[in-house]
Amino acid sequence: MGLHPAPVTKPLRDVTGPGLRVLFVGINPSLTSARLGHHFARPGNRFWPALHLAGFTPRRLAPDEDMELLEHGVGVTNLVDRPTRVASALSREELREGARRLEALVRELEPRLVAIVGITAWRTAFDRPRAQLGLQDETLGGRPVWVLPNPSGLNAHHQLPDLARLYGEARAYAAEISKTRRRAGGTLPA
Repeated sequence: MGLHPAPVTKPLRDVTGPGLRVLFVGINPSLTSARLGHHFARPGNRFWPALHLAGFTPRRLAPDEDMELLEHGVGVTNLVDRPTRVASALSREELREGARRLEALVRELEPRLVAIVGITAWRTAFDRPRAQLGLQDETLGGRPVWVLPNPSGLNAHHQLPDLARLYGEARAYAAEISKTRRRAGGTLPA
């Protein structure tokens, strides 16, 4: 019988609220983020500069300003609550359970777009082994999904200019959803 991690209390509060343009979904908190109580707080994580360079925020926010994201229609949560040194320490079962919880949260919040930051986590958690970065064919909780590269400094496959461009594509898509919904008489805020 394999070892199962003990249930984890949520070490980071979700940065969520009504009317989100984009809900970013991290894989799980780093040990540093859990210790400091803020999302993407590990030194070398490129989430905050990528978010700014992509046009989500007017300036580069620091991890301890994560609640300010709500002023810009941006939210953050994690797929799995258990902090680890590296995301690869998570089990397939933890990721799949996180996917079920995330779907319920997305149904409740109804963000314009769900942005998963980690292609491997998306592939594992949602059983999409051939998924690629970008807009996905399926929805999550009835909302479109855009998969982005993990901004961790440990991810050498994408440098900051790549992250900024890819995150910017997701921002533009979320803005287009808003225009389409307004033209169709939808109720999503601008």
